[in-house]
Amino acid sequence: MLTALIFVGTYAIVAAGRVPWVRLGRTGAAVVGAALMVLTGAITVPDAVLAIDVRTIVLLLGMMIIVAHLKLAGGLTALARFISARVAHPGALILVLVVVSGVLSALFVNDTICLVFTPIVLDVAAARGHRPLPYLLALATSSNIGSAATITGNPQNILIGSVSQISFARFVASVGPIALVGLAVDAALIWLVFRRELRGSRTEPVSVGANRLHRPLLTKTLVVTTAVLAGFLAGYDIAMVAIGGAAALLLTMRIRPRKMFAAVDWSLLMLFVGLFVVVGAGERAGFDRRLFDLLKPVGVATVGGLSITAAILSNVISNVPAVMLFTKLVPRLPDPGRAWLALAMSSTFAGNLTILGSIANLIVIEGAQRRGHAVTFWEYAQLGVPLSLITIVIGAWWLT
Repeated sequence: MLTALIFVGTYAIVAAGRVPWVRLGRTGAAVVGAALMVLTGAITVPDAVLAIDVRTIVLLLGMMIIVAHLKLAGGLTALARFISARVAHPGALILVLVVVSGVLSALFVNDTICLVFTPIVLDVAAARGHRPLPYLLALATSSNIGSAATITGNPQNILIGSVSQISFARFVASVGPIALVGLAVDAALIWLVFRRELRGSRTEPVSVGANRLHRPLLTKTLVVTTAVLAGFLAGYDIAMVAIGGAAALLLTMRIRPRKMFAAVDWSLLMLFVGLFVVVGAGERAGFDRRLFDLLKPVGVATVGGLSITAAILSNVISNVPAVMLFTKLVPRLPDPGRAWLALAMSSTFAGNLTILGSIANLIVIEGAQRRGHAVTFWEYAQLGVPLSLITIVIGAWWLT
């Protein structure tokens, strides 16, 4: 009973995002929950260490270091400014933004793409005299959809790729086509919802602000990134390839280590570590079996049932904690390989359902709000809800 209370309490705080009167966020809740599991004897210290999937942490850290170098070199910012200075028509700019942010999110963690692109999107909209809403929504939704295409696109895919042992090439071949269709649906829906604004007359492209480009670092980072992606596609261990690429960049670093390490999301890494221990203690208590028995009547053993369940849970407790719960359940399903792919697809596409559906959404919305451009729940939902439902249905049909 005590283990159940700690388990449920941890996930309740993760779902809420904070605790009233206490500065305890999602990461803090995961760490406190893990500590309580050990202190109460729900799991021993050696078992808690074994519960942490080191490959997932290594893969996530490696990708974070690689992306941090690309960001600090100014490459992503330079690309965004290059596009804004050459695309004139509002509709064409939306299309290019959807494609570019979607593709980049597939190659790198989508949160980083949103973090870099949000201020530039706001600058471009202001310089052209456009309302920034359609551009902000295009950035958030396309980064979520594009990130579904690969194992390295977002944190939950990184977790699935590490735990499932599905090859990078198979993952891309299975989910990549769905993501491409999803990006097309995204661009079409944005045009439909904002057609009056986007049908406006041609405006001159604008170059917004200067960009400090560190060319030697950018060249080196692009060479290492290409080698890492080649290693992924060749079938080598993705965790070892990612951390190997990160090590190569660190050994030849042209920037201060403190500056680079400050760009790594240590909070997300600690969230993973804490939840691994909490879920491990829950497994020892038999919660995974009870969860499977509870979800079996809703058809969780099928692609459709699993997709719907994962989509709902992803919007209740966020997609990373939701996927963490399923890591003990999916191996019990009749076709685990297909189930892992369905889980990756549905938990990622579900991020577009509401503003709170993914961290990428919050990065874009909060970045806009700091600049005086508030995006309401309804403004997001009028695009996010139909987009999420359509893409999940398409994805479930493709994987069935």
